[in-house]
Amino acid sequence: MKDNPKSIKIDNTEYVPKNSIKTKAEPKDGLDYCIVRTYSAGVFAGYYDRKNKGKEGTVYNARRLWYWSGASSLSQLANEGVKNPDECKFPAEVNEIDLKEIVEVTPATEIAKQSIDNVEIWKQ
Repeated sequence: MKDNPKSIKIDNTEYVPKNSIKTKAEPKDGLDYCIVRTYSAGVFAGYYDRKNKGKEGTVYNARRLWYWSGASSLSQLANEGVKNPDECKFPAEVNEIDLKEIVEVTPATEIAKQSIDNVEIWKQ
């Protein structure tokens, strides 16, 4: 195993900063915080019932991820969040949005959720 440059070793035990551990974002009302991609409506971050196996569903506390910077894929975005929040374009959150043609749902980490939440509301 490679040594982690952000860790320290004491008596052959490796310690890492707590904020570097990628834990799943805290669920809300039994729903997981996810990145949800649709065929034509774009990408959203919010709380989603992952038991839903159809192509339609509702995302709660949803934020459209119109443009992001610092993540090369949605998978990286769901794991690590955005690296350049000042360059992202995320409009204001809506209470809920019904989506059709859902093609991908990825649970997000707490780190990713916090980084998305911290992006300033984009307005034109």
